[in-house]
Amino acid sequence: MLETAKAVSGGVSAPASIGARLDRMPITPTHRRLTLVVGVGLLFDTFENNLSGTIAKVLQSDFGFGANELKLVLASAFIGQFFGSLLLGRIADRYGRRRAFLINLAIYSVFSLLGAFSPNAAWLIATRFLAGVGIGAEQTLSDTYLADVLPAAKRGRFIAWAYTLAFCGVPAVGFAALWLVPLSPLGVDGWRWLFVIGSLGSAVVWILRRRLIESPRWLASAGREAEAELLVSRMEAEVPSATPAAVAGGYTREEAGDASRPRLRDVLKPGLRRRTLMLWIFCALSVVGYYGFGALAPQILAAKGYGIVAGLGYTALSFLGYPIGSALSIPVIDRVERKTLVAVSAAAMAGAGLGFAHAGSATLVVVFGCVYTLCSNIFSSVSHVYLSEQYPTAIRATASGAAYSLSKLSAAALPFVLLPVLQAYGPGALFAVIAAAMAVLTVTVLALGDRTTGTSVDGARSR
Repeated sequence: MLETAKAVSGGVSAPASIGARLDRMPITPTHRRLTLVVGVGLLFDTFENNLSGTIAKVLQSDFGFGANELKLVLASAFIGQFFGSLLLGRIADRYGRRRAFLINLAIYSVFSLLGAFSPNAAWLIATRFLAGVGIGAEQTLSDTYLADVLPAAKRGRFIAWAYTLAFCGVPAVGFAALWLVPLSPLGVDGWRWLFVIGSLGSAVVWILRRRLIESPRWLASAGREAEAELLVSRMEAEVPSATPAAVAGGYTREEAGDASRPRLRDVLKPGLRRRTLMLWIFCALSVVGYYGFGALAPQILAAKGYGIVAGLGYTALSFLGYPIGSALSIPVIDRVERKTLVAVSAAAMAGAGLGFAHAGSATLVVVFGCVYTLCSNIFSSVSHVYLSEQYPTAIRATASGAAYSLSKLSAAALPFVLLPVLQAYGPGALFAVIAAAMAVLTVTVLALGDRTTGTSVDGARSR
């Protein structure tokens, strides 16, 4: 029989809250299943996110893009993601995490498939923008959902597992492009099949996610305590009776204290203002390092004199560092303070980027490319966990979506900022800009960020 945890207040014992019970629970089969389903969805998200950048040179050749069309193709999905992060984050807080998951997957599955039939640049730009509306919410919703359901002591580790699976999508798109681009299966250009793969994959994930449970924390915050109680009790029933568990027997209204409609301006309330400023600066700058390499690697290699096929090959090999880096974060992410790990990995990205810029041989290009992507995915995994821990349940998806939306807007601006630097001054100058952005990010997080490792996300309201 599970041990009943009691919280004592003023001499009267009260049942543990839904959040406290989830935090003290050991990992159950339900936790593992939810992490796997979320991770598979994120895999196709990263596949889609890196698709346009990976095949940009091919598209430029196929459609005869000029400089402006190329920038719009690279930026269009990120502009869509800006709107998706804002809109679907609010839907997740008002109507539930599960419903928002199904909406975002349906949007990007449909429009990614339509992108495969693009007859011209305008069609491609439009479908990438609309697919981006769905893609943009995926990481916000995934981080929010996993932060809701995972216990505090294991939250970082299991979110990192989800992203380790997710970032297999980056080398997958690299090697798929290397394989398919020179071919025309069934008389259809190889690059078009990449859009079909992404679309069909996300459709399969949509089917899997129909079986996701709703977040018990969200249900409690929305005043649906009986449903939250039922779900948590089912999870507790999976715990072996010999395992000390913290949870059974009811809930308090601690988490249902604000069941009003989530509002974006809530993130600027006293107690959250400094945290929000830090996160907005952090999100705006993080993509400079992360997508500055991922989206522009083929362009950088072309500037270094490598042809399209060779550039795709070296890019695909460099992308192997993404899942490796995420996997390496798993054993340390719950042991090292999050903001410290963010700062160290950002500094390592800056150093590896400068090495990549000045690499004089194909071997060094691949080595520094792998080191860069490895460090960037340690950075990315801990960043996702860190952002998911900042806000209370009732506004978590809305607030996180607002921060993410700035990262997408920043990513959309990258082709217009970094491509001219690359074309005018070369890879060295481009990575100097990236290093400067990482330096500002590091100082901001260390100076303004809170310590979050091992703390309850329900404590986000008062940190």
